Amino acid sequence: MFEEIDVLNLSLPVFRLINNNWMLITAGDVENHNTMTASWGGFGILWHSPMATIFVRPQRYTKKFLDKEEFFTLSFFEEKYKDALSFCGTHSGSDVNKDKQTNLHPYKIENSVAYEEASLIFLCKKTFSNAIKKEHILDESISKNFYKDQDYHQIYMGRIEKALFKKSSQLF
Repeated sequence: MFEEIDVLNLSLPVFRLINNNWMLITAGDVENHNTMTASWGGFGILWHSPMATIFVRPQRYTKKFLDKEEFFTLSFFEEKYKDALSFCGTHSGSDVNKDKQTNLHPYKIENSVAYEEASLIFLCKKTFSNAIKKEHILDESISKNFYKDQDYHQIYMGRIEKALFKKSSQLF
């Protein structure tokens, strides 16, 4: 189903993937997990390792799972799953079972969980976390436009431990 690929040899349109396709951030295990949609994030090299950076607001239910777990996954999907990702971004896992509502199927990946329907999955080990603080934002328009409720994101960085790709995917 999935083929492991060397993340250091990937050539991805990351800006398009994150901004247009979005991604699911998932933490937990197959039996007890939560996922949320994200259209903010990044990939790069830090501490000589491939890293993923995600941003999660404090009120998101997924944050409890991210804080508790050592690993999280980032899953990217083909366009046909856009409605499912939209649902996962607008409903709380504390209120609904997102897997049942979207007909997405949890997929065990080592110490974490992703989704069978994904085209590309990154397994990430948490390496850093810190909160964005108003006093550290240098462009005042950012606080004004993105943090009207003062709900500054928590930043999580994860070392990419594994990348899985579905060869049959139409992601690119």
